[in-house]
Amino acid sequence: MAWKLLDSKGFPVYFVVIMRKLTHEEIALKRTPLERISARPRLPIYAMAENVRSLYNVGSIFRSSDGALVQRLFLAGFTPSPPRKEIDKTALGATETVPWEFRKNPVEIIHRLKNEGVKICALELAAESKPYFKLTKKDFPLCLVVGNEITGVSNEIMQEADMAVEIPMFGNKQSLNVAVAFGIVVYDCVRILTPDA
Repeated sequence: MAWKLLDSKGFPVYFVVIMRKLTHEEIALKRTPLERISARPRLPIYAMAENVRSLYNVGSIFRSSDGALVQRLFLAGFTPSPPRKEIDKTALGATETVPWEFRKNPVEIIHRLKNEGVKICALELAAESKPYFKLTKKDFPLCLVVGNEITGVSNEIMQEADMAVEIPMFGNKQSLNVAVAFGIVVYDCVRILTPDA
């Protein structure tokens, strides 16, 4: 990438910045060691995968939850849970670093979280949904709920939700893969909560 500046006399001075990828060793130095991950302060973000069918999507949601330091990931309904080799394939060890639990009835989880003062946010196309980037710090603590790959978040959860957010789509399709959508929104939540990071 080339940059152009002017020197003290107004003459252009060009310099080039060469981008260098980090080595695996340099990346490893930034990683929180497994034995210390449970001591890391977690963000006031909870996540729920409700009736997500694909084991690979579940693994990917685990991996994004690890990177975002979510408080807890809830697997609900018929969402598969570890240990499963397909989940591990995309989670890459995140099932060991993300606090998680499985509950058949997602409404029980929602009531528990609401009693703890957590707002419920469905990632869903709804009449009342707003773009995900309109979330603010006052919306936290928050539980981000993603639903089934075909039918989305269930009506039972939608009736319990405090809000709904959506990802604006500008092409022909009206949705993204559930794990991709979760990753986009959960990392924007991290941005909101850690603006100086």
